[in-house]
Amino acid sequence: MTFYCKNLEIGTDQCMKLHSECIPGRPGCVLEGRVALSEELEERIAKLEEERLVRIREKGNKS
Repeated sequence: MTFYCKNLEIGTDQCMKLHSECIPGRPGCVLEGRVALSEELEERIAKLEEERLVRIREKGNKS
């Protein structure tokens, strides 16, 4: 994958803006809506979103 992003920490492949793994085009990414995503990236983003929703549900059930 070839792209440039000022928020990418090259040594760790981490997004300095989102403080997590760099996945170009994910929600919150500066490239969101500006790049065409491969099926692999779309699947990773969907999995990440699903995991986020599970954490939110679990957090709500603990209250």
